[in-house]
Amino acid sequence: MFSYWEQQSFSHYDHIIIGAGIVGLSTAIGLKETYPDDSVLVLERGLLPTGASTRNAGFACMGSATELLDDLEIMPEDEVLKLFELRKKGLERLRARLGDDKIGYKTNGGYELISDKELPGLNKLEYLNKLLMPITKQVAFKEANGKINDFGFAGNYASALIENTCEGEINTGMMMRALMGATIHAGVEVKTGAEVIRFEEQENNVSIIIKDPYRDEQWVLHCNTLSICTNAFTKQLLPDVDVTPGRGQVLITQPIPGLKFKGIYHFDKGYYYFREIDGRVLFGGGRNLDFDGEATTDMALNKLIQIDLEQKLHDIILPDTHFQIAQLWAGIMAFGKNKYPIVKAFSGKVFGALRMGGMGVAIGSEVADELVTLIKDR
Repeated sequence: MFSYWEQQSFSHYDHIIIGAGIVGLSTAIGLKETYPDDSVLVLERGLLPTGASTRNAGFACMGSATELLDDLEIMPEDEVLKLFELRKKGLERLRARLGDDKIGYKTNGGYELISDKELPGLNKLEYLNKLLMPITKQVAFKEANGKINDFGFAGNYASALIENTCEGEINTGMMMRALMGATIHAGVEVKTGAEVIRFEEQENNVSIIIKDPYRDEQWVLHCNTLSICTNAFTKQLLPDVDVTPGRGQVLITQPIPGLKFKGIYHFDKGYYYFREIDGRVLFGGGRNLDFDGEATTDMALNKLIQIDLEQKLHDIILPDTHFQIAQLWAGIMAFGKNKYPIVKAFSGKVFGALRMGGMGVAIGSEVADELVTLIKDR
């Protein structure tokens, strides 16, 4: 049973957002900025965001050259450009909102290792740079083969190296702490441990049914607008939405004395990515080894992929260096039939921003702004 005070003060809100990741918190801030006198609540079922917002690699990335060229094989130029610009705007909005110091933003260089079979793609860099120039205002990709030996990568894999001048890195933990702090400072309420079972739309409002983990009861909240920002977990609330989860495996080494490189790196069309952080190597990817198996919301580790990551770390990234694995983890991303996120009004009261395509850090802030505009224009 709930008290009179609980029913009076904690049951009705103007706006409720489900999901306390990058998109959910950014949406909450945007709604509070748009409607300063309205009450805004964020619900998160975990102690921390459940998907990938606190479990990503901290790449402020726009997409590697081979990834973009691969996209251009299956997508029209204007769609690839639209998505690239969304990433650029999203990163600019994130940095402007929180400040580079608070998110640990740095530009230590962004690079892509090119294998023998990918060498023909180098002939398309001029085309790619010309295509992107109206957005980047600078040459986005250039060859940097002279740095391969300096970085210590295996020459039998890295036949070439492409520098990406538009990429940076962030500290994921700092970013999410800063974003949560900005959310609370804006006057938004955030409740964790609040698992939403379902929602029901009525004529005048939306009811959100939450499982109370302590009292073994269901708690019902009411709001004027509901925003669903649950990315890979959206099908639990919207079964028909085009969202497929994609688990991302990650490992990090113990500190490596004399590590030869800094910055962020991609290879194999962006399916693998690594970086230096605190003198360690953080390395993730390999989802392409088992697309079906990784289409899951289970946080368990895929042994096949973990073995592959350790092998590539030894053979390609640190071929002559002793290392020890310090931690392993997984995050859950969301994908669909195309790479563009879904920002949609499901009704006059229920909205959603989801399917970040593994680019939530880059696009999340801008996608949230699109969602707020959609609500404002309803």
